[in-house]
Amino acid sequence: MTHILAIDQGTTSSRAILFDKHMKVVASAQEEFPQIYPQSGWVEHDPADLWSTTAGSCRAAIERAGRTGRDIAAIGITNQRETTLVWDRSTGQPVYNAIVWQDRRTADLCRELKDEGHEAMVSARTGLLLDPYFSGTKLKWILDNVDGARARAEKGELLFGTVDSFLIWKLTAGAVHATDATNAARTLLFDIHKGEWSAEICELLDIPMGMLPEVKDCAANYGNARADLFGHEIPIMGVAGDQQAATVGQACFKPGMLKSTYGTGCFALLNTGDKPVVSQSRLLTTIAYQIGGKRTYALEGSIFIAGAVVQWLRDGLKIIREAKETQPLAEQADPGQHVIMVPAFTGLGAPYWRPDCRGAIFGLTRNSGPAEFAKAALESVGYQTRDLLEAMQVDWTDAAGKPVLRVDGGMSASDWAMQFLSDILGAPVDRPQVLETTALGAAWLAGMAAGVYPDMEGFAESWAIEKRFEPAIGEDERQRKYGAWKSAVVATMSL
Repeated sequence: MTHILAIDQGTTSSRAILFDKHMKVVASAQEEFPQIYPQSGWVEHDPADLWSTTAGSCRAAIERAGRTGRDIAAIGITNQRETTLVWDRSTGQPVYNAIVWQDRRTADLCRELKDEGHEAMVSARTGLLLDPYFSGTKLKWILDNVDGARARAEKGELLFGTVDSFLIWKLTAGAVHATDATNAARTLLFDIHKGEWSAEICELLDIPMGMLPEVKDCAANYGNARADLFGHEIPIMGVAGDQQAATVGQACFKPGMLKSTYGTGCFALLNTGDKPVVSQSRLLTTIAYQIGGKRTYALEGSIFIAGAVVQWLRDGLKIIREAKETQPLAEQADPGQHVIMVPAFTGLGAPYWRPDCRGAIFGLTRNSGPAEFAKAALESVGYQTRDLLEAMQVDWTDAAGKPVLRVDGGMSASDWAMQFLSDILGAPVDRPQVLETTALGAAWLAGMAAGVYPDMEGFAESWAIEKRFEPAIGEDERQRKYGAWKSAVVATMSL
């Protein structure tokens, strides 16, 4: 029993990766599932899809490795955060689709709560802002809008959870209703200073506290996955939200270390140690990880659209068939054109927090085509990352100069995108040998708890760089480009 199974349940697919005792990938499997868009700005998932693709990819990965459940010491789970589910305590049947983190249906409610003066209290407790992004207002929407849901919740018949909690419930056949501190910290309901659910916020949102899961360390016993799933009971020993799992997988264990993950969205986390830093730049204060009962905090900047802008080129505009086509297209772009894309398809995240914004493109000419669109799409991710890092430098006064950025996620495989990122930041960008850092983080948490993997120090020593990108443009050009981006954002927010 020297293998670790990592479940990586994401926004557009579920993946399972089997790691050996040396933390090397043995086999993996992935299953996509459909996105549901009931109205403009609404995004949902069918909970049955989340479960079936998770279970199916796990079985496939184990089979591809030629292993059985008896070979697996523990399971680690990482997941799309903030996505909200409510299900029946007895049957496990969801009362509504999962409301995805990208969903903006509670924007009016958040605005009302702000106007009533509640944001200061909520931010002080949770480190978050009143934004539809987080789970709390999504949960309130389900209770208020699904027939009978509130009455059933008040009777103790319904449970709430983020995706990790739902998967744990399904894996353990309803024996365990739990989450970890990092996922709890993203719900808008968790006091990150006390490490407990906030009765005050639950009362504000009219949420029965009996619905909420038990909160555990990231490395802890979450019960056993039932034997009929994988032929043998397997303990679930590690859980972390996807961005925190990537922070762990990048071994960002020291204050001042910084990582950025490029998946559907982009999320940059800066380790700030054992004390939460209150942001003056509308960044989020959150829990990076909790191990041995000790919380480590982070500043986080969230970009809603990163890899999703490439998906839009593929599925919306249909100018590419595969994501990898964007790099050669961008290389063909006319250097005389300066097209800027602000991909605010579901609003602008940090540091702007404008859920009402929508995307815009500037600088089009008669000759603008697929190559210019591909270039602008990739550049938009670099520009948005710089927005986050500039805000972090305002908040994190202990930082000396520009920190080295560790990157991961699908888009980090693009040399072109990573070189532009280094250029626009004016700082080095390090890409690790293991790009599956989110799954690796979940695997290490579980493996460390199970006694298969080394401790934090040993794991940090194993981190290895694959390539470093250094800035290749001058400061004048960097500031000119970034100034044009800032102007485009201002124009987008005024539309």
